[in-house]
Amino acid sequence: MRFDTPTDKRAWRTAGPFLGQTAWVLAIVAVSAGLLWLVGLYASGLRDPRYLDGWVLAGGMALQISFHVAVKTARLSPASAKRWRKFHIVVGYVLIVLFLSHSDFSLPDTAFEWAMWICFVLVTLSGLFGTYLAWSRRARYRIDDGISPDRIPVLRAELAQRVQATVADADAATAAIALPGLPHDGWIKELYATRLRAFFQDHRNFTAHLLGAQHPLRRLTDEIDGLSRYVDQQGQDKLAVITNLVIEKDRLDFAHVHFSLTRGWLLVHVPVTYALIVLTVLHVLVAYAYSSGAW
Repeated sequence: MRFDTPTDKRAWRTAGPFLGQTAWVLAIVAVSAGLLWLVGLYASGLRDPRYLDGWVLAGGMALQISFHVAVKTARLSPASAKRWRKFHIVVGYVLIVLFLSHSDFSLPDTAFEWAMWICFVLVTLSGLFGTYLAWSRRARYRIDDGISPDRIPVLRAELAQRVQATVADADAATAAIALPGLPHDGWIKELYATRLRAFFQDHRNFTAHLLGAQHPLRRLTDEIDGLSRYVDQQGQDKLAVITNLVIEKDRLDFAHVHFSLTRGWLLVHVPVTYALIVLTVLHVLVAYAYSSGAW
């Protein structure tokens, strides 16, 4: 595609993701509506529609579990895994509609049906939460591929060393010429001692990152900017470097929260999915054992 101006290019980059999401939503709506129409057509033939939407629901769940198996066995390339993940999400939304149709939009009657219903709700809610995690990662920060849970402590230690070295630069310079330190160097050192040292030592602002709030970062950067107005050019350059290091540290804190939530989400989503598959197999056996003339 040709872009006549940089503005056209930026507009396409902005509109591209939105158009992609709109296309996925329309696809989900169209497929869901088509399946509901087929179920209604099947019911109009004086047949029990639960056998149709039930088998389609079981087939969709088989596709979902195959995605988990493929990811677990590392059979997918990164590009294929990304495409399959999108397909996995779309199928999940369609399965919600099929489940509502299969349950006739009503609550369960027996303990076994309640067990299946609760498992499906847990799988759905955890799946929606996983989708939100993926969206928040793209919307707020881009976590680099080089960042992993094991590397976060190492990267955090490197940032702590860099900010400490930046603060100590002025002391080395003044000591070399045997002159007393300027007052603003002391202010920067005080800022480091009271605010920055603790910030860089460990993970911070877990709750704020969990809720998607950025006011702790904004408050700290505003404090640095406020001090920048009272120092000379050398101090301003130093505070600008410190600000960038603070932002990088905040990105690591967000990545820590993201990876922690991802691990917790998978501990719910995956086991409950397998439990739902087992209950579904039992449900099929019971349905056919107590039915006469399924088709």
